[in-house]
Amino acid sequence: MLVTALLMLVVLLAISVPIAAAMGVLGLALNQFYSSMPLYLAMGEILWNSSAEYILIAIPLFVMLGEILLRSGIAERVYAAIAQWLSWLPGGLMYANIGTCAMFAATSGSSVATAATVGVVAMPQIKPRKYDERLFLGTLAAGGTLGILIPPSINFILYGLLTNTSVPRLYLAGMVPGLLLAGLFMLYVLFACLMRPSRGGEPIATTWRQRLLSLKDLIAPLFIFLVVVGSIYAGWATPTEAASLGVLAALVLAAVERTLSFRMMRAVLEGTMRTTAMIMLIIIAAQFLNFVLASIGFTDGMGKLIDGLGLGKYGTLVLIVVLYLVLGCFMETISMMILTTPFVYPIVIAAGWDPIWWGVVLTVLIEAALITPPVGLNLYVVQGMRERGPIADVIWGALPFVGAMLLLIALLMAYPDLALGLPKLVMG
Repeated sequence: MLVTALLMLVVLLAISVPIAAAMGVLGLALNQFYSSMPLYLAMGEILWNSSAEYILIAIPLFVMLGEILLRSGIAERVYAAIAQWLSWLPGGLMYANIGTCAMFAATSGSSVATAATVGVVAMPQIKPRKYDERLFLGTLAAGGTLGILIPPSINFILYGLLTNTSVPRLYLAGMVPGLLLAGLFMLYVLFACLMRPSRGGEPIATTWRQRLLSLKDLIAPLFIFLVVVGSIYAGWATPTEAASLGVLAALVLAAVERTLSFRMMRAVLEGTMRTTAMIMLIIIAAQFLNFVLASIGFTDGMGKLIDGLGLGKYGTLVLIVVLYLVLGCFMETISMMILTTPFVYPIVIAAGWDPIWWGVVLTVLIEAALITPPVGLNLYVVQGMRERGPIADVIWGALPFVGAMLLLIALLMAYPDLALGLPKLVMG
């Protein structure tokens, strides 16, 4: 059954069937082959239950927040400000790529939106400043992944929904690892440029006066972060309500910057509806497939198979990490989380790992899936903005950053309090 299911999924993806349709077709096929009951008759109830959760309202709101920031011109000024402070390091603007991605990750909740927002501003700098193109593109693709680890995060919301885990605790747990991962990315850029200085490009000319003046351009994302995350931990808003406050704050900033217009809002709403529809279709299809897998005994069978290997706490986790790295090469990230969590989560918890801690590790693994070929979404986002050259340049530029993610997972295994310390300190 396991081999049949994986083979069918790989074939469907290989012939370019959209992931939501592939999961729906796989569910129907497994129902036909392995169940005597017409499980598809429950589709109406599954559709309703999958889309009726209150916390899911936060998804279109965070998507809209990212769209407003992308189209309001705030990104360009933030990037310029961070470049003033970091461009003196070997590698220059590549630190600004990662730093700006980290800052926008604290507002948008989406890796794709983060990569697109920063990429639009940064891409024109490659040739004039003579950067190593592969490394520069890699910093954009990898930096964009920070959007789902540094709170607020759409993926943390989905994980909390699937496992009945506290989203505010997940947000706190993601802060230190998210900043640490951004630091590891920067360390790799520093190492690569010290080893081969020609990769580092030409630094921009600046003065301390210009740096100090640029600080005002960092107020906008910090303001939105305080509104969204601050309102949650002050006890004023739930994550869904905080997302709506973030959208309101972004609209106010766009109005202050005089970029708020009917044309901009039309583009924002179109982008929000397109992305939200894609996410919700994936959620519904994945929930149907999970229902079929549970009904035919696949979920229990996988749990017993892994338990029967007798690998222990750390061995089980290493096996699951390898599984996600392989799946990440073939599956879209949200569908991978929704599809695998129902049967992987009980195994991880039974092995003795904390559910909040696993939420962070799972998110890091999903980040890796965003930049591993052939399905890594951020690779295509960066290549789409580039509009020239082979996508292999983006792939080879991003792959070393997967190593930084695996190093972070190793650190989290050795020191779980990197993720759990802040939730314990703030929420007890």
